[in-house]
Amino acid sequence: MNALVLIPEAPYPIRGGGPVRTASLLEYLRRQYALDLLIFREPGAPDPAAAVPGGLARNISVIDLPHHSRSRAARGWRNLHRFFRGAPPLIDRFSGFEAAIARALQGTRYDLGLVEHFWCAAYGPLLARHCSRVLLDLHNVESVLLERCAAAEPGAARILFRRFARACRRLERDSIPGYSAVLLASDTDAAALARIAPCVRSIVYPNTIPAAPRPRPASTESIVFSGNLGYHPNQTAIRWFAGEIWPKIRERHPGLVWRLVGRNSETVRDALGGDSRIHLIGPVDNALEVLAASRAAVVPLLSGSGTRVKILEAWAAGVPVVTTAIGAEGLPIEHETHALVADAPAAFAAAVSRVLLQPELAQRLSMCGRSLYETHFTWPAAWSRLEAAGL
Repeated sequence: MNALVLIPEAPYPIRGGGPVRTASLLEYLRRQYALDLLIFREPGAPDPAAAVPGGLARNISVIDLPHHSRSRAARGWRNLHRFFRGAPPLIDRFSGFEAAIARALQGTRYDLGLVEHFWCAAYGPLLARHCSRVLLDLHNVESVLLERCAAAEPGAARILFRRFARACRRLERDSIPGYSAVLLASDTDAAALARIAPCVRSIVYPNTIPAAPRPRPASTESIVFSGNLGYHPNQTAIRWFAGEIWPKIRERHPGLVWRLVGRNSETVRDALGGDSRIHLIGPVDNALEVLAASRAAVVPLLSGSGTRVKILEAWAAGVPVVTTAIGAEGLPIEHETHALVADAPAAFAAAVSRVLLQPELAQRLSMCGRSLYETHFTWPAAWSRLEAAGL
């Protein structure tokens, strides 16, 4: 049997929640199918085909995205234009490539087609001409994500996100029912999709990370936030934590450092106020080892959908987690067992202090989080869901 996978962001090297989810699916599918990949490439990015592990795919085609400026003014102009057109940003970015995809698929036939991300969902009918069945993998329920971004932002940004959320909701209603089935990260997302497109077959395929040994503890007097710092919900979380929570923690714990780990660190630098006790680490090769060097992982998300790979990585690293309700959403978290959950700034700061000051609590969170990861959130655990679904 053979399969085609359409991927809007390079999955290798595996860095970040999106790539790790895509890579987990590819690793499963390679055991069942001969794989062909269609991968989009940003201007100036390395050839994504070169990073794909040897033997994973039979054929790899690359579709080059046009250049667009990343300056604040250019982004603002693009989003204003998208606002009036009702075209959500990433869906707009990946639109208009029907001819390139059709050329790549000419003369082919597949048992299975898979579209990664809702950003490319409009290409489902095109893939259906070449595939016996086509699945869509939703990393998030995009309209829910955008609605929450709107709720977390003031003024014009709120209006913008609401407009994009409504546009996404219409697109979800129109395009998703055409798929044979949809993969979602959690039961919460499956319930949200059922309200939008009730006739769609949903398969819960949880976010997971590869099985890895627990790093040796090398704790420093620090707390850590990890993720793609260019991702809007992460930026909002960092601004909120820096303005409302970190000053309370900083005062209570004079020797403590806050470490920010992940790519696109330049996008949040201005929000940190030049604080010498906030360290921008940047991207790293081994996230678990870096996380294990901190005494707590903070996940102060105010918006989002799907589930948080950053929490899974903290559990795998044996690091206690403090998060919000949205950060914990979709994961089987028991408060005070697998993580501390707090939404108000004072309560979040107090929860971080408890982890720092109560060794028994920190040890319990560390052990229970690691156990939950080992049982439910490694790639083989997720693959069993696909086997049960007949994929």
